[in-house]
Amino acid sequence: MESRPLRYFVAVAEELNFARAARRLGISAPPLSRAIRRLEADLGVTLFERTTHSVALTPAGEVLLGQARFALDALEAAGRRTRRAAAPERTLVLAVKADGDAGLLGPILERYAAEPAAVPVTVRLGGWQELPRLLRRGEADAALVHEPFDRTGLDTETLLAEPRVAVLGAAHPLAARERVLLADLGLRPGDLHGFLAEVRREGGRDLAQLLTRVALGELVTVLPASVADRYPRPGVVYRAVPDAPPSVLAVAWPQQSRSTATAALVRTAAAVAATAREGDGGTAAAGQPVASTSARSWSLSGGPGRA
Repeated sequence: MESRPLRYFVAVAEELNFARAARRLGISAPPLSRAIRRLEADLGVTLFERTTHSVALTPAGEVLLGQARFALDALEAAGRRTRRAAAPERTLVLAVKADGDAGLLGPILERYAAEPAAVPVTVRLGGWQELPRLLRRGEADAALVHEPFDRTGLDTETLLAEPRVAVLGAAHPLAARERVLLADLGLRPGDLHGFLAEVRREGGRDLAQLLTRVALGELVTVLPASVADRYPRPGVVYRAVPDAPPSVLAVAWPQQSRSTATAALVRTAAAVAATAREGDGGTAAAGQPVASTSARSWSLSGGPGRA
């Protein structure tokens, strides 16, 4: 299967409109439609249900969309990693969401610099949903990412699990309480991730912007408890939410990685997180034990001198 029809398919699947997909691809609609029909004929399945007014993925199309994205990302990653391997200086790219590192980023970088296998690190900032794809596309070698996330093609190691706090304007009625339950926010545990995604869409990715809107009484959100310690702000109060599932931070890297530099970074992240947990009495901040680091993390071996 060639990459071009897959790219055409992904464009149509994401736009659900042949005209928009054609504009996105820089071609006209008729050859795009013919290419999709050839792809369907080659696979022997129908990928789209088409009417005069709508385009929708079939179950087969849903499956191919996930597989096609992964395959195209892998092709791009192969090119990027090959070019980086030929660069005169080896580097490692660590992806992280701004203010989403639970305070571990600085200690990780400092401790990693002393590792024998360490190479210079570039920190790449990205949105929480963007980080796993940066790994799959070869744009990053490792990432600090909060669960849940798409683990396709990735290995991961849990670092920390910390409690969550409600973030309220000082004038909010719930601000007078010592703690807040999810029900007080109109939520159930299973609603939390959808609620947080909606808050991100409304409040933006920037934490300072989000906290400003909270202080103005425009938003209420739930964040990891470490944010309360690191970002006190006038007009904003943080209240424990004891029935919220913990916020889990992990380090992730591509499954196919054989980089000694990446392995050293993973080891360092696990060690720094273990030190942080010991500071909390040897358990996760949420009061739950964190799984010990698996031997899988240390199997990242191979190509000496490759990042």
